[in-house]
Amino acid sequence: MTFPIEITVNGKSYETEVDPRTLLVHFLREDCQLTGTHVGCDTSNCGACTVLLNGEAVKSCTVLTVQATNQEVQTVEGLAPPDGPYTPIQEGFRQEHGLQCGYCTPGMLMAGTALLSEINNPTEEQIREHLEGNLCRCTGYEMIVRSIQWAAENPDGMPVEIGEGS
Repeated sequence: MTFPIEITVNGKSYETEVDPRTLLVHFLREDCQLTGTHVGCDTSNCGACTVLLNGEAVKSCTVLTVQATNQEVQTVEGLAPPDGPYTPIQEGFRQEHGLQCGYCTPGMLMAGTALLSEINNPTEEQIREHLEGNLCRCTGYEMIVRSIQWAAENPDGMPVEIGEGS
């Protein structure tokens, strides 16, 4: 048995039928071919599958696709066009070296995007609190926090020139 859905992903409308048990993360990866949303733990602990659902950060491994019908989903692929320019959060991760292996990065980018849409200039404590549901096994989170702070300080996304602000 399948259910009809209508869903908008990164501005593109999808009308299809899905098994009612299909998780949003699997719909995004398999049906939409958007593999930037990672499946990290299958237990909703890691946050690698974080996407924005109507602008709110959610773990897509906890949302059934049928629950997202008639809603808007944004994945990491929808942050910026393929030929750029980067969004401030993406540029922040580039400038402050906020990734290592990159597995958690899409979820961190989406969680950071959601945070910055709520709070223009978050404190370090607010950033760390907002990222609690996103695990990184490679870093001590310092560079991730600095990346989000960079994005907050540079809302136009332009790199800071060397020596500027020092």
